[in-house]
Amino acid sequence: MRFTLGFSPCPNDTFIFDALVNKKIDTEGLDFDVVLEDVQTLNQWAMQGKLDISKISYVVLPLVLQQYRLLEAGGALGKGVGPLLISREDRPLPAVDSCTIAIPGQQTTAHLLFSLAFPRATRKEFMLFSDIEDAVLSGRVDCGVIIHENRFTYQQKGLKKLVDLGEFWEKETGAPIPLGGIVSRKDLDPTLSGQLNTLIRRSLEYAFANYPALSDYVKDHAREMDVTVMRQHIDLYVNNYSLDLGEEGKKAIQTLLTTYNRIHAGEPAPSYSLFTALE
Repeated sequence: MRFTLGFSPCPNDTFIFDALVNKKIDTEGLDFDVVLEDVQTLNQWAMQGKLDISKISYVVLPLVLQQYRLLEAGGALGKGVGPLLISREDRPLPAVDSCTIAIPGQQTTAHLLFSLAFPRATRKEFMLFSDIEDAVLSGRVDCGVIIHENRFTYQQKGLKKLVDLGEFWEKETGAPIPLGGIVSRKDLDPTLSGQLNTLIRRSLEYAFANYPALSDYVKDHAREMDVTVMRQHIDLYVNNYSLDLGEEGKKAIQTLLTTYNRIHAGEPAPSYSLFTALE
Protein backbone atom coordinates (compact mmCIF):
# COMPACT_ATOMS: atom_id res chain seq x y z
CA MET A 1 0.00 0.00 0.00
CA ARG A 2 1.20 3.49 -0.85
CA PHE A 3 0.39 6.70 1.00
CA THR A 4 1.24 10.39 0.75
CA LEU A 5 3.18 11.63 3.78
CA GLY A 6 4.01 15.27 4.52
CA PHE A 7 6.42 16.71 7.05
CA SER A 8 8.87 19.60 7.22
CA PRO A 9 12.50 19.51 6.02
CA CYS A 10 13.62 20.59 9.50
CA PRO A 11 16.03 18.25 11.32
CA ASN A 12 13.51 17.19 13.97
CA ASP A 13 11.11 15.81 11.33
CA THR A 14 13.70 14.28 9.00
CA PHE A 15 15.39 12.70 12.05
CA ILE A 16 12.09 11.10 13.10
CA PHE A 17 10.99 9.88 9.66
CA ASP A 18 14.33 9.00 8.01
CA ALA A 19 14.31 5.30 8.89
CA LEU A 20 10.67 4.94 7.89
CA VAL A 21 10.72 6.63 4.49
CA ASN A 22 14.15 5.27 3.55
CA LYS A 23 13.26 1.73 4.69
CA LYS A 24 15.98 1.38 7.29
CA ILE A 25 13.30 -0.45 9.25
CA ASP A 26 10.70 -2.97 8.09
CA THR A 27 7.78 -0.86 6.86
CA GLU A 28 5.45 -3.87 6.83
CA GLY A 29 4.46 -3.45 3.19
CA LEU A 30 3.78 0.30 3.41
CA ASP A 31 5.35 2.75 0.96
CA PHE A 32 5.31 6.54 1.13
CA ASP A 33 5.34 9.39 -1.36
CA VAL A 34 7.04 12.04 0.76
CA VAL A 35 6.31 15.76 0.48
CA LEU A 36 8.56 18.16 2.40
CA GLU A 37 6.95 21.53 3.12
CA ASP A 38 6.86 24.20 5.83
CA VAL A 39 4.28 23.57 8.52
CA GLN A 40 1.96 26.42 7.47
CA THR A 41 1.64 24.86 4.00
CA LEU A 42 1.03 21.46 5.59
CA ASN A 43 -1.62 23.02 7.85
CA GLN A 44 -3.41 24.49 4.84
CA TRP A 45 -3.22 21.20 2.96
CA ALA A 46 -4.61 19.33 5.97
CA MET A 47 -7.60 21.68 6.00
CA GLN A 48 -8.10 20.68 2.36
CA GLY A 49 -7.61 16.97 3.13
CA LYS A 50 -4.78 16.79 0.60
CA LEU A 51 -2.41 14.20 2.15
CA ASP A 52 -2.99 10.80 3.72
CA ILE A 53 -0.63 11.42 6.63
CA SER A 54 0.76 14.79 7.66
CA LYS A 55 2.57 16.84 10.25
CA ILE A 56 0.40 19.75 11.44
CA SER A 57 0.44 22.36 14.16
CA TYR A 58 -1.60 21.09 17.11
CA VAL A 59 -3.64 24.28 16.97
CA VAL A 60 -5.06 23.19 13.57
CA LEU A 61 -6.68 20.07 15.03
CA PRO A 62 -10.07 21.76 15.52
CA LEU A 63 -10.13 22.59 11.81
CA VAL A 64 -9.28 19.13 10.45
CA LEU A 65 -11.28 16.86 12.76
CA GLN A 66 -13.77 15.75 10.16
CA GLN A 67 -11.04 14.27 7.98
CA TYR A 68 -8.15 13.31 10.26
CA ARG A 69 -7.33 11.52 13.51
CA LEU A 70 -4.31 12.28 15.69
CA LEU A 71 -1.45 9.79 16.04
CA GLU A 72 0.46 9.58 19.31
CA ALA A 73 3.98 9.28 17.87
CA GLY A 74 6.10 11.64 15.78
CA GLY A 75 5.14 15.00 17.26
CA ALA A 76 6.98 17.89 18.90
CA LEU A 77 6.01 18.72 22.47
CA GLY A 78 8.06 19.68 25.49
CA LYS A 79 9.34 22.33 27.87
CA GLY A 80 11.62 25.15 26.77
CA VAL A 81 10.71 24.59 23.12
CA GLY A 82 8.45 27.55 22.45
CA PRO A 83 8.82 30.34 19.89
CA LEU A 84 10.64 33.58 20.68
CA LEU A 85 9.57 37.17 20.03
CA ILE A 86 12.58 39.10 18.73
CA SER A 87 13.38 42.64 17.59
CA ARG A 88 16.30 44.73 16.40
CA GLU A 89 16.33 46.63 19.68
CA ASP A 90 15.02 46.28 23.19
CA ARG A 91 11.39 47.39 23.47
CA PRO A 92 9.12 47.75 26.50
CA LEU A 93 6.56 44.94 26.28
CA PRO A 94 3.50 47.26 26.26
CA ALA A 95 4.89 48.78 23.04
CA VAL A 96 4.54 45.42 21.25
CA ASP A 97 0.78 46.00 20.95
CA SER A 98 1.39 48.75 18.40
CA CYS A 99 4.24 47.03 16.51
CA THR A 100 4.10 45.18 13.22
CA ILE A 101 4.78 41.51 13.98
CA ALA A 102 5.98 38.81 11.57
CA ILE A 103 4.43 35.44 12.43
CA PRO A 104 5.20 32.04 10.82
CA GLY A 105 1.71 31.35 9.50
CA GLN A 106 -1.80 32.17 10.66
CA GLN A 107 -2.78 28.61 11.54
CA THR A 108 0.22 27.81 13.72
CA THR A 109 0.84 27.14 17.38
CA ALA A 110 3.32 30.03 17.32
CA HIS A 111 0.48 32.39 16.39
CA LEU A 112 -1.72 31.06 19.19
CA LEU A 113 1.04 31.49 21.79
CA PHE A 114 1.71 35.03 20.58
CA SER A 115 -2.02 35.84 20.73
CA LEU A 116 -2.18 34.49 24.28
CA ALA A 117 0.70 36.72 25.40
CA PHE A 118 -0.30 39.80 23.37
CA PRO A 119 -4.08 39.69 22.80
CA ARG A 120 -4.22 43.37 21.77
CA ALA A 121 -1.52 43.15 19.11
CA THR A 122 -3.24 43.16 15.71
CA ARG A 123 -0.65 44.42 13.19
CA LYS A 124 0.44 40.96 12.06
CA GLU A 125 2.17 39.84 8.88
CA PHE A 126 2.17 36.10 8.15
CA MET A 127 5.18 34.72 6.31
CA LEU A 128 7.47 31.72 5.90
CA PHE A 129 9.33 31.10 9.17
CA SER A 130 12.75 31.26 7.48
CA ASP A 131 12.04 34.79 6.16
CA ILE A 132 11.26 36.35 9.54
CA GLU A 133 14.76 37.21 10.73
CA ASP A 134 15.49 39.12 7.50
CA ALA A 135 12.13 40.90 7.70
CA VAL A 136 13.05 42.18 11.17
CA LEU A 137 16.61 43.06 10.18
CA SER A 138 15.45 45.02 7.11
CA GLY A 139 12.87 46.99 9.10
CA ARG A 140 9.96 45.57 7.11
CA VAL A 141 8.45 44.61 10.48
CA ASP A 142 9.21 45.75 14.02
CA CYS A 143 9.27 42.32 15.67
CA GLY A 144 9.11 38.68 14.68
CA VAL A 145 8.08 35.36 16.16
CA ILE A 146 10.82 32.83 15.38
CA ILE A 147 10.76 29.05 15.53
CA HIS A 148 12.96 26.10 14.52
CA GLU A 149 16.66 26.73 13.90
CA ASN A 150 16.24 30.51 14.06
CA ARG A 151 16.13 30.12 17.85
CA PHE A 152 19.85 29.32 17.62
CA THR A 153 20.93 31.98 15.10
CA TYR A 154 19.10 35.23 15.90
CA GLN A 155 21.73 36.48 18.37
CA GLN A 156 24.50 36.02 15.79
CA LYS A 157 22.61 38.54 13.62
CA GLY A 158 22.37 41.13 16.40
CA LEU A 159 18.69 40.53 17.13
CA LYS A 160 17.32 40.67 20.67
CA LYS A 161 14.85 38.46 22.47
CA LEU A 162 11.88 40.31 23.93
CA VAL A 163 9.85 37.36 25.23
CA ASP A 164 10.14 33.60 25.29
CA LEU A 165 6.54 32.76 24.36
CA GLY A 166 7.06 29.20 25.51
CA GLU A 167 8.06 30.33 28.99
CA PHE A 168 4.98 32.55 29.06
CA TRP A 169 2.80 29.55 28.15
CA GLU A 170 4.41 27.32 30.78
CA LYS A 171 3.97 29.92 33.53
CA GLU A 172 0.35 30.52 32.52
CA THR A 173 -0.66 26.86 32.21
CA GLY A 174 1.96 24.72 33.94
CA ALA A 175 1.87 22.47 30.86
CA PRO A 176 4.51 21.49 28.29
CA ILE A 177 4.18 23.24 24.92
CA PRO A 178 2.40 21.25 22.18
CA LEU A 179 3.87 22.40 18.88
CA GLY A 180 3.06 19.89 16.15
CA GLY A 181 1.70 16.38 15.74
CA ILE A 182 0.99 13.75 13.09
CA VAL A 183 -2.46 13.04 11.70
CA SER A 184 -3.82 10.36 9.36
CA ARG A 185 -6.98 10.41 7.29
CA LYS A 186 -10.05 8.91 8.94
CA ASP A 187 -11.13 7.23 5.71
CA LEU A 188 -8.07 4.96 5.82
CA ASP A 189 -8.46 1.52 7.38
CA PRO A 190 -8.75 2.15 11.17
CA THR A 191 -6.12 -0.51 11.89
CA LEU A 192 -3.66 1.54 9.83
CA SER A 193 -3.42 4.24 12.51
CA GLY A 194 -2.03 1.78 15.04
CA GLN A 195 0.37 0.40 12.45
CA LEU A 196 1.58 3.88 11.52
CA ASN A 197 2.04 4.79 15.18
CA THR A 198 4.21 1.73 15.69
CA LEU A 199 6.28 2.34 12.56
CA ILE A 200 6.91 6.02 13.39
CA ARG A 201 7.98 5.05 16.90
CA ARG A 202 10.33 2.38 15.51
CA SER A 203 11.75 4.89 13.05
CA LEU A 204 12.55 7.28 15.88
CA GLU A 205 13.97 4.50 18.05
CA TYR A 206 16.30 3.65 15.15
CA ALA A 207 17.39 7.29 14.94
CA PHE A 208 17.97 7.52 18.70
CA ALA A 209 20.01 4.29 18.64
CA ASN A 210 22.41 5.85 16.12
CA TYR A 211 22.51 9.37 17.60
CA PRO A 212 24.53 11.64 17.69
CA ALA A 213 25.37 10.44 14.19
CA LEU A 214 23.22 12.23 11.60
CA SER A 215 22.21 10.61 8.34
CA ASP A 216 22.71 12.21 4.94
CA TYR A 217 18.91 12.49 4.72
CA VAL A 218 18.85 14.84 7.71
CA LYS A 219 21.87 16.83 6.52
CA ASP A 220 20.72 17.17 2.90
CA HIS A 221 17.43 18.81 3.91
CA ALA A 222 18.79 21.09 6.62
CA ARG A 223 19.30 24.19 4.42
CA GLU A 224 23.10 24.15 4.83
CA MET A 225 22.65 24.31 8.58
CA ASP A 226 25.72 23.69 10.72
CA VAL A 227 25.80 20.14 12.16
CA THR A 228 26.00 21.54 15.69
CA VAL A 229 22.80 23.53 15.08
CA MET A 230 21.15 20.42 13.62
CA ARG A 231 21.87 18.55 16.84
CA GLN A 232 20.66 21.47 18.96
CA HIS A 233 17.48 21.45 16.91
CA ILE A 234 16.96 17.71 17.43
CA ASP A 235 17.84 17.89 21.14
CA LEU A 236 15.27 20.65 21.63
CA TYR A 237 12.33 19.25 19.68
CA VAL A 238 12.68 15.45 19.75
CA ASN A 239 12.11 13.67 23.06
CA ASN A 240 10.04 10.99 24.80
CA TYR A 241 6.83 12.82 23.83
CA SER A 242 7.85 12.21 20.20
CA LEU A 243 7.81 8.48 20.91
CA ASP A 244 4.45 8.61 22.67
CA LEU A 245 2.34 11.49 23.97
CA GLY A 246 1.49 9.77 27.23
CA GLU A 247 -1.01 11.20 29.67
CA GLU A 248 0.98 14.39 30.33
CA GLY A 249 1.29 15.09 26.63
CA LYS A 250 -2.43 14.55 26.05
CA LYS A 251 -3.29 16.89 28.93
CA ALA A 252 -0.99 19.54 27.45
CA ILE A 253 -2.71 19.29 24.07
CA GLN A 254 -6.12 19.55 25.71
CA THR A 255 -4.92 22.68 27.52
CA LEU A 256 -3.84 24.13 24.18
CA LEU A 257 -7.19 23.33 22.61
CA THR A 258 -9.09 24.80 25.54
CA THR A 259 -7.02 27.97 25.07
CA TYR A 260 -7.83 27.89 21.35
CA ASN A 261 -11.54 27.64 22.11
CA ARG A 262 -11.29 30.63 24.47
CA ILE A 263 -9.32 32.84 22.08
CA HIS A 264 -11.54 31.95 19.13
CA ALA A 265 -14.85 32.11 21.00
CA GLY A 266 -17.62 33.17 18.64
CA GLU A 267 -15.71 32.22 15.49
CA PRO A 268 -16.95 29.48 13.12
CA ALA A 269 -14.68 26.75 14.50
CA PRO A 270 -15.89 23.85 16.64
CA SER A 271 -15.27 23.55 20.35
CA TYR A 272 -13.00 20.62 20.64
CA SER A 273 -11.84 17.79 22.86
CA LEU A 274 -8.66 15.80 22.36
CA PHE A 275 -10.54 12.55 22.78
CA THR A 276 -12.37 13.24 19.51
CA ALA A 277 -9.08 13.43 17.64
CA LEU A 278 -7.89 10.06 18.88
CA GLU A 279 -11.04 8.22 17.75
